[in-house]
Amino acid sequence: MNAHSATILMVEDDPEISRLVADFMRREGFEVACVADGKAMDSTLQRLRPDLVILDLMLPGEDGLSICRRLRADDSLPILMLTAKSDEIDRVVGLEMGADDYLTKPFGPRELLARVRAILRRANGAPAKPLVRRFAFDRFVIDLDARSVETVEANTPVLQLTSAEFDLLGCFVQRPRRVLTRDQILDWTRGRSAEPFDRTVDMLISRLRRKLDGASPGSNLITTVRNGGYLFTATVKQVS
Repeated sequence: MNAHSATILMVEDDPEISRLVADFMRREGFEVACVADGKAMDSTLQRLRPDLVILDLMLPGEDGLSICRRLRADDSLPILMLTAKSDEIDRVVGLEMGADDYLTKPFGPRELLARVRAILRRANGAPAKPLVRRFAFDRFVIDLDARSVETVEANTPVLQLTSAEFDLLGCFVQRPRRVLTRDQILDWTRGRSAEPFDRTVDMLISRLRRKLDGASPGSNLITTVRNGGYLFTATVKQVS
């Protein structure tokens, strides 16, 4: 099974989280169905066989732990558990109940995507491969896990970015030479915390442009597309 043809069933009572996650995952090629509680999940499972369940811990009626225990007793359906709780005991209990992975709210959409893909690979018996998240472009190398940006020239300091600027650059390097709308950038970098008509993305792009241009004069790595959005112009290569 190709992960991009996988079907996800999301059990989440917050309609805004469900909408944002479903929209994002659909753009990444997944089929997504959303329900708000265990009863609706049971009804959906009678007609739909998902490849993975994204299950919120705090649900009305039957809670996520009980649902997870029940699903695991009858099936090997992969489960990714979501929760607003961050206590270690909640993570341990969720995993002991049979969840394949655990993600604490608030979470970034790219982290969710990476975890979903990893679970699907394991479920399909694919050998685990280290996820390379280093990318080279222009005269820079960005490491998404180490959250650093270096220049290829010797004796040149790392590029100093704020957390928001780094997330924005990470969004661009994973989608080079593709026009991204402001709404897409907000979804991929800030997720549910983004407000409608949020103008901070324009400010962040302006700041990121200045820092990139300062380290690589004349590179013009981020351009504005009229009535479209923003385009990252560099050729990007994944590096080890």
